Amino acid sequence: MQYLMPHSASRPNKHADKQVCHRGGSKNSVFRTTLKVRIISPYYQKSASLHSTNSMRRTILAILIVLGVIVIDQLIKFDIKTTFMLHEDYVVARDWFHILFTENRGMAFGMQFVGTMFLALFRVVAIGLFCVLLSRLIQRKAPYGLIVCVAMIIAGAAGNIIDNMFYGLIFTESTPYLPAQLVPFGQGYGSFLSGKVVDMFYFPLFTWPDWVPLFGGNTFFGAIFNFADASISCGAVALVLFYHKYISHMGLLKK
Repeated sequence: MQYLMPHSASRPNKHADKQVCHRGGSKNSVFRTTLKVRIISPYYQKSASLHSTNSMRRTILAILIVLGVIVIDQLIKFDIKTTFMLHEDYVVARDWFHILFTENRGMAFGMQFVGTMFLALFRVVAIGLFCVLLSRLIQRKAPYGLIVCVAMIIAGAAGNIIDNMFYGLIFTESTPYLPAQLVPFGQGYGSFLSGKVVDMFYFPLFTWPDWVPLFGGNTFFGAIFNFADASISCGAVALVLFYHKYISHMGLLKK
């Protein structure tokens, strides 16, 4: 018995091999694309994770420096304020290192150009600008040394503004006869933002001879400063010496 197959079924499909090859090629192409994505995706995920880790490390470093400088500065000031009488001088190392308790309403190293209120507001604005700069540096994975410099400047400015903001509210007036005392909040010698900055470090290294023009008879180094001032100065000097090109070329205050 002979079975007759339909004409369409018995005729070979001329395009079958081409279709299979085409489909096979498409599958291979999809496979290669998928494999490529699977290979590349972990790389980008790892890169993003590494970037996040580096940013976190820089953020933690900056926070630790700011908090560390502020805590050390305030501990020193609190001790001097409550144990030393105003202008009391304690010689630490012969004649070149003294602890000399003074107070001022002005800028770093006892300079006085403007009022306390204006200076406090200026410090707040400056801290805000440097915080923006620090944020840009962290985002751009700046060198750790640069992060340290900016954090030291922020911490020093914050340490002095704490004096302006709160010392008039929590301390009695320092006099040449009695140290200041800690009092309940609001019962101090002044109001908010009227506090005096506490200075204590004095390094009279030598006295200029009288015949030296302009400086004759004056002491070098005659400024009296605190730990916050030292933090600002060290951070600013290192910033200018080692990282000024980095900041100027990167335009870090721009988005």
